[in-house]
Parts: sequence; C-alpha cells; structure tokens
Amino acid sequence: MDLFVIGDVHGCFYTYLKLLESWNPKTEHLIQLGDLVDRGNYSPMTVRLSHEIQMAFGKQTVFLKGNHEQLMQNYLMGKDTRNTWLSNGGNATLEQFEKCGTDPYQYLNWIKNLPLFWENTDVFVSHAGISVDAVIPLDPNGPDGVLWNRKPLKKLDKLQIIGHTPRADGQAQFFPESNAWNIDTGAYRGICLTGIKIKKNGAFLENISVPTDSKDLEKDNKI
Repeated sequence: MDLFVIGDVHGCFYTYLKLLESWNPKTEHLIQLGDLVDRGNYSPMTVRLSHEIQMAFGKQTVFLKGNHEQLMQNYLMGKDTRNTWLSNGGNATLEQFEKCGTDPYQYLNWIKNLPLFWENTDVFVSHAGISVDAVIPLDPNGPDGVLWNRKPLKKLDKLQIIGHTPRADGQAQFFPESNAWNIDTGAYRGICLTGIKIKKNGAFLENISVPTDSKDLEKDNKI
C-alpha cells in the first residue's frame, strides 16, 4: 500500500478532518507524525479522533509521538517539575479537556505507547528527524533526538519525512542534501496542514495542503 503522511496538527481539528478526506484506507497506510495537541482550539478532539481511527483501522494507521505529546505525558505522569508543558500550550489544552468534560488521563496510556518513529526499507518517518549530531537519536528528551531536533538532518540510506519545524512559507519542502521532506506547514499559525502521499519505496506521488480552518484558531471558537 502507498503511504499518506500527515504533519503537525496542533489542535486544528476541523483542518485535520478536512485533510483526512483525502485518505483512502483501501490503498493507503495513514501515518501522522506527532504534535496532535496544543496551540489550536481542539486538542481533545484531535486526540479522540486519532485514537478512534487507530481503534477502527488498527495496523493500517500509525500515530507517532511528537515533542508536545512527550511534554503532555511528562506532565500527566508528574515528571514535569518545571511545568514546561503548561507554558508551551498545555494550559489551554487542559482547559479544553475540562470544558468538553473529557479526562486527559484516559488517553495517557495511548500517548505513552505512541512510537517515536516508523520505517520500512525505504522510508523513515519521525517527528523531528535524525540529526547529523544525534548521539542517542531515540532519546525522547534529548535536544538532538527525534522529538526535538532542529539541526540539519543526517542523510540516511532511505527517505526521511519530518515535521516539528514549521515552514515559514507554508510549503512542504524536499531537501536533496539530506533526502528528506519537512511537511510542517504551520497549521496553528493559520497557514495550512499538509499531507504527503508517497509509494512505499519513497517515490513522491502528491502533496495535499488544506488551509487552516478559522474555527481552529479564533478565540470565540474555543471549546
């Protein structure tokens, strides 16, 4: 099956829902590369929808952990001694959970078990990518790890697909020097949410971008 990889959602539920209309479950695996939560108005709904999709479609879907899921996990587990998550969107996210009557702890085990990456023989997908300087790339709290990296990517023997660092121009970009795509197009910044369709061998098929729905960001539309 082909792959449909979706970038950082950041609570932009209605934008996410629109982009998911382009997913064909009969022919494509769905991979979402993390940061479902924080920034936008509907983090609880993006988490619930993603969880329901995975329950319905099982191994045909992959939801990866982003640094914001890691921050949320650390906070809910009592490991965020400096309240880092709260100052990075967590305060608003907790308010959204409270207002919609949903306990965030009911999703804690699911979030804890989100994988850090997905790969096959030709493609490697993670939230922030394998850095040229990464000593322990799979350290979920390491600054150069696959959840936090902002440095240039190491050129692997396969295609990398990442998000995490929003593209200022709102355009997904391929970097030939590292054989990598960055598909974070700043949904929470009011630009767009992007998904990329590729063959399982990494061959590019299509880039799909959906403009951010105003409901996801307007103050009056918060849950």
